[in-house]
Amino acid sequence: MQNKKVLIISSEVIPYLPQTERSVNSFKIPKSINDAGGQTRIFMPRYGVINERRHQLHEVIRLSGMNLVINDMDMPLIIKVASIPKERMQVYFIDNEEYFKRKHMLHDAKGNLFEDNDERMIFYTKGVIETVKKLNWSPDVIHLHGWFTSLFPLYMKTYFSQEPIFEKSKIVTSVYADDLNNTLNPMLKEKITFDHIDSSLVESIATPDYSHLMEKAIEFSDGLVISSDEVSPSLIEKINSSNKPVMTYEESKEEQAYVNFFNSHFL
Repeated sequence: MQNKKVLIISSEVIPYLPQTERSVNSFKIPKSINDAGGQTRIFMPRYGVINERRHQLHEVIRLSGMNLVINDMDMPLIIKVASIPKERMQVYFIDNEEYFKRKHMLHDAKGNLFEDNDERMIFYTKGVIETVKKLNWSPDVIHLHGWFTSLFPLYMKTYFSQEPIFEKSKIVTSVYADDLNNTLNPMLKEKITFDHIDSSLVESIATPDYSHLMEKAIEFSDGLVISSDEVSPSLIEKINSSNKPVMTYEESKEEQAYVNFFNSHFL
């Protein structure tokens, strides 16, 4: 693992958000990689619930200022950064006033999904990739956590397929239990095809629920991790029939599991 680069892309990370399987893994996995001599960078959204003063976030001017086109709209990208205390781990936050200033994450105060979560996902996807390009940091492995990251494999293998910095990057998706419990805006498919991604590749997400989003992530990933004991049987079957390297949930609980998995299959 010495000097190998692993990019962690997550919808949530401790200590910035409460503990969930995703937020804990998004901290523990890069820590184990760093301890094994690897290099990591972590990306997450800068939700309005994150206390910037307490966590000492600051904007990186040289990385900010780009406009990303989302469904024919120019949306400014703001990049903030912080370091996890007592760890050699840097966290980059994708921010935008329109998409992430609100004081909730992915659901409103009544527990309803935000209507624009589809656009927020596309913005997050493009924002992370454009920022990594600016950093000129070529990851050996890109590890995804949460349905909010499920468009990354598709965009990496299509929209960003000619980017030399990602030429050798392998994508690993961790699949968790369904915490979407609804469907996203049905216009998601049209907003993806606006980016000149072939419509035949996104037919299955005409109904953008958890299963269809994760099936699409599985299809375009290079490796998979079952990261919960509550993953649906249909997704387990999809994972096991993918003919890709798979880490089981039991294996994922071992201390060196991810270092061994990455070393064995992708490095």
